[in-house]
Amino acid sequence: MPSVFSKIATGEIPSYKIAEDERFYAFLDINPLAEGHTLVIPKKETDYIFDIENPEFSDLFSFARKVAIGIKEAIPCKRVGMAVLGMEVPHAHIHLVPLNSEGDLDFRKSKLKPAQERMQEIASAISSKIKL
Repeated sequence: MPSVFSKIATGEIPSYKIAEDERFYAFLDINPLAEGHTLVIPKKETDYIFDIENPEFSDLFSFARKVAIGIKEAIPCKRVGMAVLGMEVPHAHIHLVPLNSEGDLDFRKSKLKPAQERMQEIASAISSKIKL
């Protein structure tokens, strides 16, 4: 059975798409730590990120880098942090989170609840800055 992220990448479940190519998909986290919190996934479903073979592994991080640069240009922040946890969904994914302090990357924090309109504004702003 496909993971929820696979269903998002195929459009079966709607998302706030940030970027996409033939192998990778980036979309806003619907329970963000900060505005602009984005998830980057390989379209090929793999549970554990370190099970992804090269060159796909390297290409995933290259794609994530382009997305992070777009986030930094669109969202006021000092840096874009990255986390790979992979505990909640059995589909490898990278969290990209706009940061103004180290504490901003604490997944125990309360999550934001942006309105749909705001999520679409953020997605459009980031997407417009990404050069694939």
